[in-house]
Amino acid sequence: GRGKTAGRGHKGQKSRAGNHGLLGFEGGQVPMARRYPKRGFTNHHRFVSDYTGLNLERLLDFIRAGRIDASKTITMKHLRDCGCVPGRIKTGVKLLAGRGTEVGMPLKIEVSDASVKAIEAVEKAGGSVERLYFNRLALRALLKPEKFDVIPKRASPPPRLMWKYPFHSKSLERPLAT
Repeated sequence: GRGKTAGRGHKGQKSRAGNHGLLGFEGGQVPMARRYPKRGFTNHHRFVSDYTGLNLERLLDFIRAGRIDASKTITMKHLRDCGCVPGRIKTGVKLLAGRGTEVGMPLKIEVSDASVKAIEAVEKAGGSVERLYFNRLALRALLKPEKFDVIPKRASPPPRLMWKYPFHSKSLERPLAT
């Protein structure tokens, strides 16, 4: 089989144990990554809109089916527990309105974000949509309160997001709804 040098040849760096080679090193010639010009940029704020989408029509279907109680405040925890928001909520939930969505009852909804049309549709029926900022810890405390001995306070949004949450200082005084 592969006796003596085990196919590594004689001496040199490549024959030694632990040699994995440098990633992108091409033996002294200009590497591929440096041969092409850099273009564009990486948007580090892309996570801001990385919310799990929830269509208003889907929410209304769950309410009509009796899986969500419309008389109480609907939080992201209620949406996740009843299966209205599928999968894992990473950064929050954004309420979206489809075409011609009419809400027939007043709803009080607390989500991370909502489209303008969704807010208008809910408020037209006499309800309200409250956009609340949740960092990772506060979102985890909301979704899994059993993991915490003491529920932490929600953090205030970073300055670049204050325009989105104008009433945040008021909502800081209120504890998380469970």
